Amino acid sequence: MFLFRASAFLAELERFAPAMLAACQQALATEQADRDFLWLGSEAFASCPKDSIDYAVMEKTEHAVVMPLAVGWNDVGSWTALWEVGQHDAAGNIERGDVINIDTRDSYIDAASRLVATVGVEHLVVVETADAVLVASKDRVQEVKAIVDQLKASRRPEGSMHRKVYRPWGCYDSIDLDARFQVKRIMVRPGACISAQMHHHRAEHWVVVSGTARVHRGAEEFLLTENQSTYIPVGVQHRLTNPGKIPLEIIEVQSGSYLGEDDIVRFEDVYGRGNG
Repeated sequence: MFLFRASAFLAELERFAPAMLAACQQALATEQADRDFLWLGSEAFASCPKDSIDYAVMEKTEHAVVMPLAVGWNDVGSWTALWEVGQHDAAGNIERGDVINIDTRDSYIDAASRLVATVGVEHLVVVETADAVLVASKDRVQEVKAIVDQLKASRRPEGSMHRKVYRPWGCYDSIDLDARFQVKRIMVRPGACISAQMHHHRAEHWVVVSGTARVHRGAEEFLLTENQSTYIPVGVQHRLTNPGKIPLEIIEVQSGSYLGEDDIVRFEDVYGRGNG
């Protein structure tokens, strides 16, 4: 663990890694504030050299000392570590969420979105999320990195993004997907809006679940409330805004020959994003 004044660290960073400090300072100087978000200058931040605090500063500075610290410590860097520090039941299990276990011992079971049932197992880590399910021996759970490497090598979407994606205006959850359609649950924060955009390959149906939507579709502008819907044809410019005081939730059904997130042509975006 490192302990220092920010001013002292910045002085040593300027001495030993000036390019890193300059990139971060430039990223901060070109920041953009947007409600709850602070967007650092992306080009400047991307130019920052990749290095750890150990190599960049701590192994070079003459103003550091090392002190032993006799306290219990666990950085909780794995699912097994969570099992070690958690509160166990009589069989040595930790359960979170909707779990049914029969004759299960010394296991960590985490059910985030649905029922997880175990029968006659022990020393396991079982983690269920909307994205994927992990089942691993407790003493080999660190090897999950190999799974991540395999996901990336095979270019599976699970290796780079979650099913639920957060955006400056709110979030969306991809609840179903097939070759020519995708269903999303979209939440737009009060006062927020998606960019004015169009798509070359997909059409969209919007159904309002709760809240009020202001829809711009081509030259039209209209309001939709709960249980009302509209259709956005391929190639038509559109924008969705939440003019209300509560979150706007809609179900979006996309259909078309290509459903990738890079099929977005943005015409105007209050969050300063480009296409994609």
